[in-house]
Amino acid sequence: MISTKFINTVLKIFVLFFGAILTLILVARTPSISVESLKEQYTDTASQFISVDGLEVHYKDEGSGFPIVLLHGTSASLHTWDAWTEELMKSNRVIRMDLPAFGITGPNAANQYDLETYNRFLEQFLTQLKVDSFILAGNSLGGSIGWHYAADHQEQVQQLILLDPAGFPSEKERPLIFRLAEIPVINQLLKQITPRSFVKDNLKEVYFDESKISEALIDRYHQMILREGSRTAFIERANLEGQDDTDRLSLIQAPTLIIWGENDLWIPVANAAKFMKKLANSSLVVMKETGHVPMEERPMESVAHALKFINENTLENSLNGADKIN
Repeated sequence: MISTKFINTVLKIFVLFFGAILTLILVARTPSISVESLKEQYTDTASQFISVDGLEVHYKDEGSGFPIVLLHGTSASLHTWDAWTEELMKSNRVIRMDLPAFGITGPNAANQYDLETYNRFLEQFLTQLKVDSFILAGNSLGGSIGWHYAADHQEQVQQLILLDPAGFPSEKERPLIFRLAEIPVINQLLKQITPRSFVKDNLKEVYFDESKISEALIDRYHQMILREGSRTAFIERANLEGQDDTDRLSLIQAPTLIIWGENDLWIPVANAAKFMKKLANSSLVVMKETGHVPMEERPMESVAHALKFINENTLENSLNGADKIN
């Protein structure tokens, strides 16, 4: 029989534990930021909004010519492609959006963020914009969404560009932020406490050259993460069971460029060879002294590789009698 003294001791520990958590939340809590506040700071004259399955999606559609669609990674936003867009829109129409769960777009109603849901979202988004043939580029999670979409929409994706894409299971330990999001209680605290310093530390993991991490960059990532509902969405996505669909890579016939940062700490450059093996029509560029986000850390060099690939494949298609795509 359990003694009264033991029960009282357990209750005291329980009260102290949750009292400490409550105090921590009250002292260190990072309030969410409203959508309107983010719109005021991070939209401009090129920003547009469109309803996709009831979700108000922030996107930009700039330039003219054959369309290029850009997909960002986890906890990023369409702004990660700013420098690329400036170059690409000189010859092409450039479309980018804040994916569901991230940026100004934020969480969807069902709070579902599996790859099938993203695939369906992208199809609906592009259908509304009446875009049915394009070049698709994506980084990290956006890369995974990109190659899944290309496998299912062969007739639409004319060329594919993958920057440090996710997809292959790895024996490497997941980044700290994802591990914390999997731990009960801790992940609930993450919904309330997200210090700016925490975001800065994560950016140091994805950049090789820390001198390129500006205060404005830290602020943007931090404030986007604090968007109403986005922290809950991040935790939901982080706790999804991993799925290995990489056999579907062999379905992709579109010319594919793989760009990888040699110093990527999140997804090892060794995975590039795995993608090359599965993708029948692929080429690889490994960028030295570059981390997980080549389009942000070394935008001019990485976009130059992308433009060279696009132009070479456009010329080849033209010589083969295909429609010119720029």
